[in-house]
Amino acid sequence: MTTALYMHDDGKAHVTPPGHPERVERLEAIETVLSESRFEALDRRDAPLADRAELLRCHSESYIARIEAAIPNDGYRALDADTHVSPGSWAAALRAVGAAGAAVDAVIAGEVANAFCATRPPGHHAETAKPMGFCLFGTAAIAAKRALDHHGLERVAVVDFDVHHGNGTQDLLWNEARTFFVGSHQMPLWPGTGDKNETGAHGNVMNLPLPPNTAGSGFRRAWEAHGLPTLDAFKPELVVISAGFDAHEDDPLAQLRLREADFAWITEALCDLADAHADGRIVSTLEGGYDLNALAASSATHVEVLMRRGQ
Repeated sequence: MTTALYMHDDGKAHVTPPGHPERVERLEAIETVLSESRFEALDRRDAPLADRAELLRCHSESYIARIEAAIPNDGYRALDADTHVSPGSWAAALRAVGAAGAAVDAVIAGEVANAFCATRPPGHHAETAKPMGFCLFGTAAIAAKRALDHHGLERVAVVDFDVHHGNGTQDLLWNEARTFFVGSHQMPLWPGTGDKNETGAHGNVMNLPLPPNTAGSGFRRAWEAHGLPTLDAFKPELVVISAGFDAHEDDPLAQLRLREADFAWITEALCDLADAHADGRIVSTLEGGYDLNALAASSATHVEVLMRRGQ
């Protein structure tokens, strides 16, 4: 089998104000590196538009309507100090959710071994009723809920190695006992959540806070000692990855010191987990990463592992 890559040009129609770190060029950098000949075997698929019913898996109709109504006819509109929308943002957000849902369908059907969704805006900061941190809808959480409610899976793991805590995913899955959310992140750092004592309504959340300037060795120790054994005990039938690459040492928004080899390591470890419990099924969706060169190189490394392990 092969690895599916979900993208769509609508992702580049979500335009943010000049100087904003979550910008169109992020997708362009990933698109460029994944067009190299070493990625020729990728199963390239257009990200579909998500139905409204998919958004309703995690968000209320009133919240969805509020986001839709906020989309301007021209220019930009600020939803908070960090989160902006423009005329193309609605379609881009629906493509991001749609890509993750389609990837879940394809992986569970056995059409592909695993999948990477190179989409934007990101999703892991969007709470049940609050857009924030560049995010509108909880893409990874919605994908997990689709696997549970549409496909009938009983256990889905959501794994987040973005440098910022996935407060939105945690909020959306807090009461969902069929999921286990594990995330590593820098602390202290925005959004200020993600303490070890935040464990979910059913003991289904594990946070792995890392101090500033933690290098790859400290990152790996946290996952080896806590995150991976807990996920192994959970025995997920699908692994959903919030793939944020802003823990890279070159990223301008934080102070962890990971390199491409560390992203390869965690991807390998999650493939081992998926092989043991989920028939190798992984759906990965892009979150952060704001140095374009580091983002491109880290994404390429992540996809290379998925491709090799999916053969």
